Amino acid sequence: MLYLSELLIQNPGLESFDDMLAVVKARSQGEIHLKIDIKPNYPDTPANWEDCIEGAFSGVHSVMGPRIDKTEDDF
Repeated sequence: MLYLSELLIQNPGLESFDDMLAVVKARSQGEIHLKIDIKPNYPDTPANWEDCIEGAFSGVHSVMGPRIDKTEDDF
């Protein structure tokens, strides 16, 4: 089982929520369960942070995909 708190302790240099998601995705290989036992304290942590972490762990890209702040019409 992969614990989010252990992942954060083992990777103190992570500076953003997206960096953390990349580590969750990389560490998910060979793991069956993920225990989200702590809320990540990053300035860019979204409101649906638990869904994003679960998506990164399970590979569900519709949940963990890149966040789009602007559309093509905004440019």
